[in-house]
Amino acid sequence: MKQLLRQRLMEYGWRDQMKSYCKDIVKQKGLENITVDELVQEITPKGRALVPDSIKKEMLALLRQYLSKHEEL
Repeated sequence: MKQLLRQRLMEYGWRDQMKSYCKDIVKQKGLENITVDELVQEITPKGRALVPDSIKKEMLALLRQYLSKHEEL
């Protein structure tokens, strides 16, 4: 499922959008003035918002399907 999610996000261009957003933030703040943790904290909300609803629905359906097959867990 993780591999499928990566594939769908790449098809949508999500990774390229996030890469560009990260570069913009680093340019604004300066490479020496931001930590990896700060960068992650800043990009996470936008990253989540950029995931298309169609991908979210597909992943949710797959998760529900998996859980229904493995109810005994």
